[in-house]
Amino acid sequence: MASSNLQSPTSNHYAIIVAGGSGSRMQSAVPKQFLTLNGKPVLMHTVEAFFYSASAPKIILVLPADYQLYWKELCAEYNFTIGHQLITGGETRFHSVKNGLNAITEYNDTLVAVHDAVRPCPGEAVINESYKQASATGNAITAVKSRDSVRQLKNGTSVSLLRDEIYLVQTPQTFQIAQLKAAYNQPFTEAFTDDASVVEAAGFSVSIIEGSYRNIKITFPEDIAIAERLLVDGS
Repeated sequence: MASSNLQSPTSNHYAIIVAGGSGSRMQSAVPKQFLTLNGKPVLMHTVEAFFYSASAPKIILVLPADYQLYWKELCAEYNFTIGHQLITGGETRFHSVKNGLNAITEYNDTLVAVHDAVRPCPGEAVINESYKQASATGNAITAVKSRDSVRQLKNGTSVSLLRDEIYLVQTPQTFQIAQLKAAYNQPFTEAFTDDASVVEAAGFSVSIIEGSYRNIKITFPEDIAIAERLLVDGS
């Protein structure tokens, strides 16, 4: 899709935005990435957050085949003209990210951020720092410290964990492309819960950067109201 914007994407920056969720927990007839948030679909806010950042990545949007026509209709309805490449999702998030990654043929110093479509408030500072850290160390995994006490339940017994050592992982998760492609050449296992777990299983160390408590994931109906307030206040 061609963009009418004057902003030029940074040649060595990409963002793979993965939109494979359903509307089940939202009690919605459509997947949560298409729900209206401050006058337009959640997914459009997410794409805009990356496109208008100083990092200005080229955007790859991974969508289930069944919703691609619907997305194109929404783009026409909302006059959404930000350029992006549309890729068909896979059986799992792992396979969807891999499909998006296969669309990138550039190497050298290319950096790839992977982001959840239903996190519309990542914040520009987080996006830019993610690319900067990945360039320096190989990867950057956005996370925040737990604000709550944490307990682990095993075999019916719970044990307290040190809160200061617990991080709640978010996206974007950003990588040098050679590292990410090597990691995604592994066979899929159920242990792969995010991109960091895939990269770690391939033998790479993971670098955490500070995320934002404003970078919420739209999961339940009340999250829409929270995201609306965050967007009004400026994320």
